Amino acid sequence: MQILGMIDCLLALSAVEIRACYSFLRRITRQLELDSIDRRILAVLQKTGRISNAELSEVANLSASACHRRVQRLEKDGYIRDYVALLDIRKMGLPTTVFVEITLSGQANEVLDAFERAVARIPDVLECHLMAGTADYLLKVVARDTDDFARIHRRYLATLPGVAQMQSSFALRTVRQTTALPVS
Repeated sequence: MQILGMIDCLLALSAVEIRACYSFLRRITRQLELDSIDRRILAVLQKTGRISNAELSEVANLSASACHRRVQRLEKDGYIRDYVALLDIRKMGLPTTVFVEITLSGQANEVLDAFERAVARIPDVLECHLMAGTADYLLKVVARDTDDFARIHRRYLATLPGVAQMQSSFALRTVRQTTALPVS
């Protein structure tokens, strides 16, 4: 029954809509077709983003031009979102990491949207996650020390809209930290 409905829907599409659907399906299919070489390239680039194409092509066992084309395709298909420099948190003078659990006063879209817009403007918040569980949001905040966190709390966190409850936990030590996703 569902297949017949899908066929009826497809028959009702114009040629432009069919081409758009075909293009979309090709992009999705291509995204599902990461082979072992693509995965090797992604694994290396995640750990050594400044590697030269010549060095990367050796690791991937490809010619330099073939490697470059693959990297371009991975960028175009959105697997590689950006290239960044990862700064040393201690050398930047921000060794204190605080995780802040926030519970909002309500779950209406307006409350969530207002909170998310406001938190996006706080420079000390590295991450903000909408959560399932006891807290609505989990923030990762960096600070110079506890006094600096108190400043961040007073200036920014305490003024966030819709907050009913807030609980902060200071990280004593970072045991594992990576930006590299598993690509196997």
